[in-house]
Amino acid sequence: MKQGRTAKTFFQKHSLSLVALAVVVILITAYSASNPGTHLGSFFGNAIADWSGVLVTVVITKHLYEKGSAESKQPKGKLQSAAFELLREHSLTLFLVVTGIGWVVAFRAMDPNSRWGQVVGNIVSEWTQILGLVLMTKRLMEVGSKEGRAGREQASR
Repeated sequence: MKQGRTAKTFFQKHSLSLVALAVVVILITAYSASNPGTHLGSFFGNAIADWSGVLVTVVITKHLYEKGSAESKQPKGKLQSAAFELLREHSLTLFLVVTGIGWVVAFRAMDPNSRWGQVVGNIVSEWTQILGLVLMTKRLMEVGSKEGRAGREQASR
């Protein structure tokens, strides 16, 4: 006999996102209180960009799509409007491009050698890496990786 499923709490459903967010908040707090000229302060600044990338990857790949990318789930069904369908199919790339432009604009307005200028510069780099990975996994694959398996599955359809 099957046992009834236990309802999961909000934390259980979103624990990866919440913990990644907590890490980013802790790193921002630690960086704010540290000397960026020290090894530890520099580490906190770099880690903010890295963990922001992790957080964005976890959260946006749950809700946005990039048709053909192994880094993204694929949309189900079709929208009635071809324009809306196109936007949905590429919402992950569009999000990364638009927010990436925002980070570039912010970075250009800052002194790149300032405390937060270095962090924002690292975030621009992180966004570029995420966007590149999403776009590369549309066409490229690596044998033995999730992307390689997804590529083989799509090729066999």
